[in-house]
Amino acid sequence: MDNNGKYKLTPSGLKQLEEELQRLKTDDRERNLEALKEARSQGDLSENADYDAAREDQARIEKRIKELENILKNAELIEDDKSNKVTIGKTVVLEIEGLDPETYRIVGTLEADPLNAKISNESPVGKAVIGHKKGDVVAYKTEANREIKVKIVDVK
Repeated sequence: MDNNGKYKLTPSGLKQLEEELQRLKTDDRERNLEALKEARSQGDLSENADYDAAREDQARIEKRIKELENILKNAELIEDDKSNKVTIGKTVVLEIEGLDPETYRIVGTLEADPLNAKISNESPVGKAVIGHKKGDVVAYKTEANREIKVKIVDVK
């Protein structure tokens, strides 16, 4: 969430959250209702582990639905920026401290997934490169207070 209370999302990130919300409201709720019905049919609910598990699953589903509805209500769609500067939604090729260049997509915090080369605009690297352009060399400090230099090889 940014300072204005908005969640910055790319079009693909928005679509992914909308699909998850739809699945939770339909498939997951329906599956959970069946599990609750099945557990109730077993009789005594006071020591029924299946019933307790189904109730916990129901609470998890409803909590996630509320969370997603709030995110979507406060979402700010990141428009495609035609400039040559690094912004949310852009794909960048970065050379970090002389290592081989790697490609990353700059996304909002909700979409961040470093294992799939999606880095948050609020991560140290993301903050360092936002607003810069191809050819720039920027530096950022790690949590251990070590300065790392990053060269922006390309911005797409």
